[in-house]
Amino acid sequence: MLDQAMKQQLQSYLSNLKSDVQLRLSLDDSETGSKLAALAADIASLSQRISVVRDDSHSERKPLMLVENLEKGTAIGFAGLPMGHEFTSLVLALLHSGGHPIKLEPETIEQIAALDAELQVEIFISLSCQNCPEVVQAFNMMAAINPLVSVTMIDGAAFQDEVKSRDILAVPSVFVNGELFGQGRMSLAEILGKVDSGAAEKQAVKLNQQAPFEVLVVGGGPAGSSAAIYAARKGVRTGVVADRFGGQVQYTMAIENFISVKATTGPKLVASLEEHVKDYGVEIITEQRAANIVGAEESGDGYIHVELESGAVLRARSVITSTGARWREMKVPGEQEYRNKGVAYCPHCDGPLFKGKRTAVIGGGNSGIEAAIDLAGIVEHVTVLEFADTLRADQVLIDKANATANIEIITLAQTTRVLGDGTRVTGLEYKDRSSGELHQLALAGIFVQIGLVPNSEWLKQSKVALSERGEIEVDAHGATSLAGVFAAGDVTTVPYKQIIIAMGEGAKASLGAFDYLIRTPVPAEQTEAA
Repeated sequence: MLDQAMKQQLQSYLSNLKSDVQLRLSLDDSETGSKLAALAADIASLSQRISVVRDDSHSERKPLMLVENLEKGTAIGFAGLPMGHEFTSLVLALLHSGGHPIKLEPETIEQIAALDAELQVEIFISLSCQNCPEVVQAFNMMAAINPLVSVTMIDGAAFQDEVKSRDILAVPSVFVNGELFGQGRMSLAEILGKVDSGAAEKQAVKLNQQAPFEVLVVGGGPAGSSAAIYAARKGVRTGVVADRFGGQVQYTMAIENFISVKATTGPKLVASLEEHVKDYGVEIITEQRAANIVGAEESGDGYIHVELESGAVLRARSVITSTGARWREMKVPGEQEYRNKGVAYCPHCDGPLFKGKRTAVIGGGNSGIEAAIDLAGIVEHVTVLEFADTLRADQVLIDKANATANIEIITLAQTTRVLGDGTRVTGLEYKDRSSGELHQLALAGIFVQIGLVPNSEWLKQSKVALSERGEIEVDAHGATSLAGVFAAGDVTTVPYKQIIIAMGEGAKASLGAFDYLIRTPVPAEQTEAA
């Protein structure tokens, strides 16, 4: 099942096991079941601490492999074949179940260990989903720490009947104790915030006690990461506050224009960015959303105040906002009703759930045509609907799409309505902009790829000037209209929303902020404390 190179690498990892691990198999006669048995045998051959037992009566869901620590009473399940993006999840489950230290803060481990309610977690994934492993690994760590938490990763492609019966049309989809817990990417902190009722209040109290930052970056994408690194290199106290680290780039699979790196993926780039930021001792605060910003002249203590939705307030001498942008919605009837029920925004994540079905992509730019090409290898047919009379994608992508038999491109098409049966998408309605005629397409899935909207709503009550499109207006130094507040990346008026441009703008805004700091007196409170 595993090639020799992979076996050698895995054997090196498994040498870190400190306690015995049992692989309990419940198998059927499927090809996936045979492959899972072969995988378990390969793993067991690499460490004397790993054993395999077969117990087909253990579970009704087959094929299934449980990674168990019998002494601690923990179990982590994999229904289907955990390869692709989920192979790392399996390796970590083996290590953590075998006593290898879990890389979490001690207080986080204590919080998980203190959970006193039984949590039966089912995570439906697709093996091509780049966001699913983060969710799987977060719950798996919880299960390895606390035996009251049991987790099963379920490959949706291998359990189509269950996917259909539960109306799962987006991954990851997480069920806890039989009830839908959440869909899409979730961090461990976000999960704990939902299962531990007092976590949010405790975090807010802790944040309110924070000492002021010299530079506080709001947003953790490429622009924010660059800004934080440049600030920290100046030797000033730097923090990053974000809903989640990584931003929109987390959902980008193919990155081939990042200078000096021939090819990478969004998740890999985000992991490298986070590691780089942490190397400089930057304090990263996640699972917090900014709600407002108050200038130093208005705050009463000489600091800029960043108010968070949790009720906490962070103080800083300067602020760099790099909150990025999000996928633009169609704003048509039915879109919200059928969101995650056939209306999707990530073809890489959710595409496998529409295997053999008819789908549509809304938007004829690079992201839209790339999505159509990716989907074409999975689904029965893809219809691309473009509002304009010509596609906006690069010609090389257009040529590839035109050469793909199951891709149809319709221009001058305005989507007017998402159709459904109350449970899931059944099609869409569009208007031919040249004739005015309405047409309907029978579809199972609709992938929306029509650009970005700046994440600037939280600034509308502030004195930070926004453009008509909601973008933050900045000058040549990245400064905004509010003293001490700078901005960078896709949330600003700077043209060309590209990763490398966002990084450059983040560095520039950080240098602008540092120049502001050295020319601005330190608030009296800090001077007296010193």
